[in-house]
Amino acid sequence: MLGPLQGQVCVVTGASRGIGHGIALQLCEAGATVYITGRKQDTLRAAALEAESRGGRCVPVVCDSSQEDEVRRLFEKVDREQDGRLDILVNNAYAGVQTIVSHMKKPFWECPASMWDDINNVGLRGHYLCSVYGARLMVPAGRGLIVVISSIGGLQYFFNVPYGVGKAACDRLATDCAHELRPHGIAYVSLWPGLVKTELLTEHMNEGNDALADKLKERFPEGETPELSGKCVVALATDPKILNLSGRVLPSCDLARRYGFKDVDGRPVSDYLSLRSAFSEVPRLAWLASYMPSFLRVPKWIMTLYSSKF
Repeated sequence: MLGPLQGQVCVVTGASRGIGHGIALQLCEAGATVYITGRKQDTLRAAALEAESRGGRCVPVVCDSSQEDEVRRLFEKVDREQDGRLDILVNNAYAGVQTIVSHMKKPFWECPASMWDDINNVGLRGHYLCSVYGARLMVPAGRGLIVVISSIGGLQYFFNVPYGVGKAACDRLATDCAHELRPHGIAYVSLWPGLVKTELLTEHMNEGNDALADKLKERFPEGETPELSGKCVVALATDPKILNLSGRVLPSCDLARRYGFKDVDGRPVSDYLSLRSAFSEVPRLAWLASYMPSFLRVPKWIMTLYSSKF
């Protein structure tokens, strides 16, 4: 049986492990040809073999998303090998997790100024570079989907200053690129996963001895698998009305409700935009969380007002 993305060509950056790997697994399972990037050949090859075992085809390409020459060569390879075809680009590569963990709870002026580059070079800057070169393949074809992996850190303070600025910029990247790409039939969206059970976070939960580790132990049971983001991307890529969503921020829990799917382990997707979840994050209101029905959600207009700068 052919998958829904049979014949389509995808690029997923930062797919050796974590969210990127989960997305590559789901895209291959849907029958696509998927180019995955990472900085270490051995882990990249292992990830490609696992993805290909699901179906489709997976091509590992060593690429540092902070280096424009390497990004350009990646898309030249796709252009050459796929006759100019690129249907889906997922901007996921990120190298800031260890830096975030190492400087947890420190104000920005007590951190090395280089923390900005550690968090946003492979992240935000790399996403823009890949968007430029990816769009150059998509525009002539008049179709395509670009997804940037962001987070709720783009809405409120989270971890540190460079992280929040970078994620807010990712959301704006999706909005502004979508504005220019819409006339060419290309959609660009920002995907907000919830708490994802990645290898790095699992390791920190088990070995860390700080507030983050304690929080992870509390919230991990309801966390998403890395493949849930992949299910989100497949659902978006097969939506004939995807242009209606272009330019928007799309939380994973919203997409699970919209398209009617569960996580790959069969669990319902935790709704981190529910009032129950929102109250649980506010110490003085946490006691109310258990009284909140799970179907009550934070209205989007409240989120819009909360993020307003005027």
